[in-house]
Amino acid sequence: MKKITGVVFAILIAVVSVGQKLETTYLNPKDSTANMYMAVIPENKPIKAFLFLLDGFGGGSPNGLLFETQLPILAAKQGILVIAPVLKTGPLYFGSDNASQQSLKSMIEMVSDKYKLQGKDFYIGGFSIGGTCVVKYAELAVRDKYRIKPKAVFAVDPPLDWARFFNAAKRVVRLSAPGKVNEEVPYMLGRIEKEMHGTPQTAIENFYDGSPYSFSDTTQRAVKNLINTPLMLISEPDIQWWMSQRGYDYEFINIRDQAAMVNELQKLGNAKAILVTTIGKGFREPGHTRHPHSWSIADPEAVIKWLLSQ
Repeated sequence: MKKITGVVFAILIAVVSVGQKLETTYLNPKDSTANMYMAVIPENKPIKAFLFLLDGFGGGSPNGLLFETQLPILAAKQGILVIAPVLKTGPLYFGSDNASQQSLKSMIEMVSDKYKLQGKDFYIGGFSIGGTCVVKYAELAVRDKYRIKPKAVFAVDPPLDWARFFNAAKRVVRLSAPGKVNEEVPYMLGRIEKEMHGTPQTAIENFYDGSPYSFSDTTQRAVKNLINTPLMLISEPDIQWWMSQRGYDYEFINIRDQAAMVNELQKLGNAKAILVTTIGKGFREPGHTRHPHSWSIADPEAVIKWLLSQ
């Protein structure tokens, strides 16, 4: 979780302030850690659309997005109001769970009313767990006939199939030397079992209901909701980096879910479901540290162009 110092934030404001305005809203004035959002508002031009951008697990401050990606700035320059939220479930949110989904739905409706965005195009995107969250929202918006449905959705390297993730994490633990397992792996095993009220072996229906995509669900209950929704999934499957730096193979990186989901959607008739793969673009800021699981694999100009073309 990144901390934005006062000096760095002042520099950030200066960078963003040309043509945009930053506005932070706390829905609970007594809590500055969750249930809030930062708006990047276009100035001197009409708002033609709005975009929610959800950060990954542990993304404690929306300001961090402005370091990791130029998407908010470039979108605002195109007349798109950008909202970067921290949901009511906080920075360590699970994304596809009911509480996170209810918080996101409520915030989208609240923002639409506050900024008088009725009738404007709505887009949504996210990174990692944030991508899990937005894909699940898009599915539920169709299934449950939400008042505000996304015109297009994009997700940057999201985990989509919690059963695959759980089983692969178990394998990572089994193959790893004692004490050499990344602490995130056992944490996620416990978190998934808690959120799903069981394991894939004991509660598979919960996994089908709670995952944006399930490889083994032959009914395709989740993905069928996105047959008519433009969807872009973005991944940098640098398997050599993952094997050398983390000891993971294809079973434990998210490209497996993403390729399978896009393939199924295309076979179901969604010609606007696409998978974008990149090479050598994954770096985390500040510091420019190599990591293929990063916001930077999503080219901001290409993403915005794609959104506006839908």
